[in-house]
Amino acid sequence: MTILRKAILLALYGAGSVAAMNPALVLAQTSPAADKPAEPGMQTMTIVGSRRANASATDTPLPIDFISVSKSAESGGQFDLAQTLANISPSFNSTRQTGADGADLVDSAALRGLGSDQTLVLVNGKRRHTVSLVNLFGARNRGNTGTDLNAIPVMAISNVQVLRDGAAAQYGSDAIAGVMDISLKKNLGCEATFGYSQYSVGDGKNYLPSAYCGVQIGEKGVLGITAEYMDRGRSNRADPGNPRTIGDTKVTGPTIYLNGEVPNGGSDKFYFTLGAQQRKASSAAWARGGVGSGDIPSRNSAAMYPDGFVPYINGDINDYYGIAGYRWKMGEWNADLSQTYGFNELKYNISNTLNASIANKDLLAGGKGISPSRFDAGGFSFSQATTNLDFSRYFDGFMQGVNVAFGGEYRRENYKIAAGEPGSYNDVDGVGFGGNAGSQGFPGFQPGDVTNKNRSSVAAYVDIETDVTNKFKLQTAVRGEHYSDFGSTLTGKLAGSYKAADNVNLRGSVSTGFRAPSLQQVYFSSTFTDFISGVPMDVVLAPNGGTVANAAGIPKLKEEKSKNYAFGLTYKPSNSFSMTADLYRIDISDRIVLSGRFDATNYPALGATLSALGVGQAQFFVNSIDTKTQGIDLTASHKMSLASGKFSTYLGLNYGKTEVTKVSAPPSLKGYEDVLLSERERLFIEQGGPRLKGTLAFNYDQGPWSSEFKVIHYGPQTLGTFSGTAAGVPNAYYEPKTSADVALTYAFNDSTKLTVGGNNIFNVKPTRQDPNETDNGFYYDSVQFGLGGASYFVKLWKKF
Repeated sequence: MTILRKAILLALYGAGSVAAMNPALVLAQTSPAADKPAEPGMQTMTIVGSRRANASATDTPLPIDFISVSKSAESGGQFDLAQTLANISPSFNSTRQTGADGADLVDSAALRGLGSDQTLVLVNGKRRHTVSLVNLFGARNRGNTGTDLNAIPVMAISNVQVLRDGAAAQYGSDAIAGVMDISLKKNLGCEATFGYSQYSVGDGKNYLPSAYCGVQIGEKGVLGITAEYMDRGRSNRADPGNPRTIGDTKVTGPTIYLNGEVPNGGSDKFYFTLGAQQRKASSAAWARGGVGSGDIPSRNSAAMYPDGFVPYINGDINDYYGIAGYRWKMGEWNADLSQTYGFNELKYNISNTLNASIANKDLLAGGKGISPSRFDAGGFSFSQATTNLDFSRYFDGFMQGVNVAFGGEYRRENYKIAAGEPGSYNDVDGVGFGGNAGSQGFPGFQPGDVTNKNRSSVAAYVDIETDVTNKFKLQTAVRGEHYSDFGSTLTGKLAGSYKAADNVNLRGSVSTGFRAPSLQQVYFSSTFTDFISGVPMDVVLAPNGGTVANAAGIPKLKEEKSKNYAFGLTYKPSNSFSMTADLYRIDISDRIVLSGRFDATNYPALGATLSALGVGQAQFFVNSIDTKTQGIDLTASHKMSLASGKFSTYLGLNYGKTEVTKVSAPPSLKGYEDVLLSERERLFIEQGGPRLKGTLAFNYDQGPWSSEFKVIHYGPQTLGTFSGTAAGVPNAYYEPKTSADVALTYAFNDSTKLTVGGNNIFNVKPTRQDPNETDNGFYYDSVQFGLGGASYFVKLWKKF
């Protein structure tokens, strides 16, 4: 397998080099459907990044990936949307975390190596809400919120369009790295799949029944209904005899989505989307030692867990999403009024645990030393309601045609934190009496953490697309927004494309953007236990404007600001070959990050405050750094006849490098920049995701058989350690790694297919590290493509 792996890697680099150096091989990845006019009774196509009714994906001034996921739903080896896209789109990255508390329960995703909250996600062109979780641990997206893509079943999706360009002037906050628009199905007919997968070692069993049915409403209306149930088992990669559980989170729960439209004469129509997911997820915390260890009586009870125990962090996740809208004609103008609502809730309950202070008090009183073993630890929720009113019109009497669009948006958001039951956080035997407070693994939210905060914003925009000549297109956009909590923003964008030849299109853009601080970053508050080189430490994450943050002089959070630059070209000499190459640069100022941990040693002025709270360290969200991200996106696709079948090849490559260019400490923290952003935290920002990612896919179809062989290559990563280079411990270097997926499908007829295959068939894992120095206390962090190893799957698809 080693020889084959090296051969595949050489082919990947060779294809990438040829594509990058040969100007005759630069083309556009497009969707044929996007360039055809809609037929009566069929779904109409909209292009993300354009409000033009007759836009084409081929000659847009912006780089857009059109990803059809129908094949993934029918025969793909990845069962959730985040992992499906991670194995297709080179600029998209999502890695399942482990040993990272709440980040284990929700897979975060991002574009171009930036944060998950710097990518805007739309559904059917409407803003989707983010999750209520703030990622505090894990190698990816620390300090970020994001969108839970796995709340949307793959079976419900028609296509995903990825706009790889800053678009805040068009869509508002968060669209710094780019925009993802998920288009849901609303076609007639029914189909269903049943998938099963497991890792090669026998764990992580994954069952996924999923079905879609589109039915007619009235004469021309349609309603698409998708129902799915996920049952994914826990996996564990810890060594035999190691009490820890390191691997995929256990996940179960149903999802249902409704999507449809009802015409109301002419081109007027009412449209709607309703989605709901109730998911139960469970991950393992750090193991506590038994008799003979230092964890008794501080974190364990000999009467309850004499051999030690692993607490389980369980989360009940409820996610709801709805769109209701009406499109109509006002003379020559197209009008669209819509209301969108999203809600995400995560409620924690901790099992196989104890409150050591309760057990110790019982022991001191002559009892056995018993505590409850399960606690309601509280949780949080986030809701977002968005009202949009948009108008657009195409004028063909100016130059070669101009499309004018304008509109407004009102958005209201709410963030809540609910306290857990007293036993999940209290200290009943008194400070210094031996038993530590709260539920082990994850202490509950305290009454002082309880939050119920609102924010509103109002926005207006103008978006003009002009065909200056038959060869030159120009797009301009301006957007102003006002937020109730931090003030106003004004962003703009200028993009253009020039047809240098019939099959060569040059394109470029320059824009400004912003990201509003999330309510989760502003108001999150928690006291938790972390293990640093195996030693427990209580840490408080202090909310902006709270006692600890004010004592440290942390200013009020404000928006991040960005400047985006892009230049690229497309080349499409025929319907069988296309390619794109795009250079980009993204400068972000006042970027919000989770600070390093301050204590009485590195910041004596905070010592008394922390001591009064009974915690050892504190950290905050703060606008503290400027970053520069620059790189190249490259895509190429080719299809041809081979023997009696059809052979197609796809290459996608992204190289992007993020650098922290400036650390701006508040006046009270001048001189403490190394604590505010330690080397370890800086590396999480710069290399939390791989700087290089490439996908090379081969598909061959012949008669009833079809096959796919896909190679995913991840470049190296360097992450920090707990001890740090100042203590003589080198940073953790993760070598480049290459994974491969394979699938073979047999079509019994036009309506029945069976697929078998494998993911990461070479069983590749990240480079082994010192477990005392990694973020999750294991041999390696969950980086690149994770630590699960090889898996195998079977999938049956049936159309009715």
